[in-house]
Amino acid sequence: MANVDGRVLALDVGRKRIGLAVSDSMGLAQGLDTLLRKTMREDVARLRQIAMERKVSLFLVGLPLNMRGDEGEMAEFVRTFARKLEDGTGLPVKFQDERLTSVEAESRLQERGMSLERMLKEKRKGAVDRLAAMILLEDYLRAGGEAE
Repeated sequence: MANVDGRVLALDVGRKRIGLAVSDSMGLAQGLDTLLRKTMREDVARLRQIAMERKVSLFLVGLPLNMRGDEGEMAEFVRTFARKLEDGTGLPVKFQDERLTSVEAESRLQERGMSLERMLKEKRKGAVDRLAAMILLEDYLRAGGEAE
């Protein structure tokens, strides 16, 4: 299992939502919630509160790279958010390549019998964001806490 000190809060950051997952005391990833984005200040305050409640020592932020591994506009947006999160919470931030986590999340939902057609669109998106954060965290923990 991962050699990670303290709990990790994983974030799948989008322009409208932030999917959340946290590592538990056993070092396993648990899906938390999906936050609807508000202002940068409010988002950071809510994440600071969650981090305090969950005794988190690190934020793991999914970095959206294109399939060639290059960073685009969304990666720049996420890096800016992460800097503000680090400044606003005093907790370190690591980045993890999040390519294909949403695809895997949708696949897992289908395997669980959650028909994407039957789920309300916003509910489905929130479930995908939360599960993508969990997959991101699982990958990080499986790699022993190695990330950018």
